[in-house]
Amino acid sequence: MLTKKLMFATVFVLMLAAGSVQAGGDAAHGKELATDCADCHGADGKGDDETPTLLGHEEAYFVEQLKAFKSGARKDEDDTMLMYTEDLSEQDMADLAAYYASLPVE
Repeated sequence: MLTKKLMFATVFVLMLAAGSVQAGGDAAHGKELATDCADCHGADGKGDDETPTLLGHEEAYFVEQLKAFKSGARKDEDDTMLMYTEDLSEQDMADLAAYYASLPVE
């Protein structure tokens, strides 16, 4: 009986550890995904008079905004962001956030 409890506890701890590893973003993959973002926000993510900068935000904020666009809770004039976010997974969003958070703000 004790062995079953110990095995369950070990598996549970390993699952938690694996989940925390996946929760972080992969900036290298985010850079690959960012080619779509560059269409409007520029290759450097700085934006322009019509589109906001993607630099200088915490990863959590960035992910929160992407989720809001995807769900429709946040809208832009022509639903461009909805179109760009509809196929992004949560991991993709974390990867994009990690990439943009890693860029210097000048």
